[in-house]
Amino acid sequence: MPRARCHECGADLSDAVVAGDGLCHACRGILAPTTAPASDLSRGVVVAGAGVRSADADGVAPARRLARLRAEALDWVRGRNGWVRLPLLLWFACILVRHLRDRSYDSLFGGLNLGIHELGHLVFSPLGEFLGVAGGTILQLAAPLIAGVLFLRQRDWFAIAVASCWLGTNLFEVARYAGDARARRLPLVSPTSGDPLHDWSYLLRRLGLLRHDLAIAGGLRFLAAVAMLAGLVAGTWLVWNMVRRPTPERA
Repeated sequence: MPRARCHECGADLSDAVVAGDGLCHACRGILAPTTAPASDLSRGVVVAGAGVRSADADGVAPARRLARLRAEALDWVRGRNGWVRLPLLLWFACILVRHLRDRSYDSLFGGLNLGIHELGHLVFSPLGEFLGVAGGTILQLAAPLIAGVLFLRQRDWFAIAVASCWLGTNLFEVARYAGDARARRLPLVSPTSGDPLHDWSYLLRRLGLLRHDLAIAGGLRFLAAVAMLAGLVAGTWLVWNMVRRPTPERA
């Protein structure tokens, strides 16, 4: 038998009790009248297979979507321990400050990011020389984005904030690499034998943008700072709400 779901947020309402004001228990969206029997509706129960949809199903405003996500995140933080997550946020804050002060700074994420970068060369090498060279940067930036999407599907809001900070560390490293395209002073490594190729020197030369390496690096550093600040702000908000609602039920 099909399971009834809220048309707006997709929450399973088969066995859920809907508030007397006609709102979804998950997103608090307005539920349109259903075709369920009156006896079931009088108890506030949405019967499986009933036609459930929101009053504005054909065009939910962005503000309402954000409000729904906020409500979902606030529901998620209940019973979770913010104190065990706070040190991770403080560490990322220190990483951000160090990156902003020192363009050559390399955090503990550097080893992980480098490994993913080198793997990217191997993954994309069958697609030709250009993509084989660009593949290191592509996979390096794609890894935290993919992680963020997976965490979003799991509705792990704090992990999404961490993925955003992780993306920021990658962007800072890519910016340093891009800014070295003409100077070529950075020590390079290669997973294969032979002289390592400077990815960004090759890529920017092929694209005719080598003289803009410092400007490109500056733009990447700006994106890196934005990504880390977004993760830190979101993570801090989540931890603050965890601390405000302390319960011993979940970690």
